Amino acid sequence: MLLIKNTNLYSPQSLGKKDILISNGKIVAIDDEIVNHSVFSKVWDAKGANTTPGFIDQHIHVIGAGGKHSFASMTPELHLGDLINCGTTTVVGLLGTDGSTRSIKTLFSKIQALNQEGITAYMYTGYYGLDKVYLMNSLQEDMIYIDSVIGCKIAISDIRSSYPSALELLRLLRNVRVGGMLAGKKGILHLHLGALSSKMDLLFEIIENYEFPIEHISPTHVGRTKELFHQAITFAKMGGMIDITTGASKYTDPYKSVLYALDNNVSIDNITFSSDGNAGLDKLDKNNNLVGFKSAPFDKNFEEVINLHKLGGVPLEDALKLITSNPAKNLGLKNKGEVKVNSDADLCFLNSDLELNTVIANGKFMMKDGELVVKGSFEK
Repeated sequence: MLLIKNTNLYSPQSLGKKDILISNGKIVAIDDEIVNHSVFSKVWDAKGANTTPGFIDQHIHVIGAGGKHSFASMTPELHLGDLINCGTTTVVGLLGTDGSTRSIKTLFSKIQALNQEGITAYMYTGYYGLDKVYLMNSLQEDMIYIDSVIGCKIAISDIRSSYPSALELLRLLRNVRVGGMLAGKKGILHLHLGALSSKMDLLFEIIENYEFPIEHISPTHVGRTKELFHQAITFAKMGGMIDITTGASKYTDPYKSVLYALDNNVSIDNITFSSDGNAGLDKLDKNNNLVGFKSAPFDKNFEEVINLHKLGGVPLEDALKLITSNPAKNLGLKNKGEVKVNSDADLCFLNSDLELNTVIANGKFMMKDGELVVKGSFEK
């Protein structure tokens, strides 16, 4: 058992000074004071650190992505330390444009490896296209029989997509939802949004003409253009969750998109951040000529939360929701995104300047005082 003393707890709701007791990777007690006892194998004094839920990144390319300029432009896979260094204790991995050289089985293997190394990892089956890139015979079977599969990804309004129709998306949504029902999962269809003029039109058609429940529809990259974001605001007001990318695909700073949405009466409970980390990006010179490649950053989620708080004036407990309780709700993860009794013991500790310095995942210290204490199998 681990007793953590003297935290300033954000659950993400601000709860003030609390002690937290952890056992077998779960939070078993939270109180103003938990008296030290010999049964506790370890006691750690947080010394008033701001304590938050571990961060969730619901869209990240853990096995790499890219490849739009042939094989040499493919990005490498991520390592455990990359995620811990930015406070990410739960990830959802996915494929991108490429469902051929990037294998769904390789993605599954990486997800399993990250789980074995100490964090929590899930995945979306499928990829940009409509063709069946699944682990088993069907999307529904992936949802039912593979614990780590919590949804499916597809692209719309993108020249690299399969240009699916509303009925084709509805059939995917049906399989995600029914597969989730049978497996005890929420089930979402995670939709990459490109820059074509069709924007989110298909999604509104599905909701309005076919009455499909909006909570199973998860659009991402909604801040790619201002015109697209205007539609996303409408989607959020209808009760949908909108995902703003922090590492790429943005017309303005992500925190500014959130402020704009709030000014237009969108609830902060309907907005999430994700990184699109490790996606392949072009390096361009001043004349817009391609000169190389780079990976999309995967450490911007927390940075944008802090910008939202410090520059945008949003209370910290609300800003934190975008990478904790909101993505947990979107994904249907009941034991993630909040610091509460019976939830998984995923915690981030911030100093008085709101800088990350300690991370616990599943009850185990992964970073302590700014130093990684657990690294991936092949990290130096």
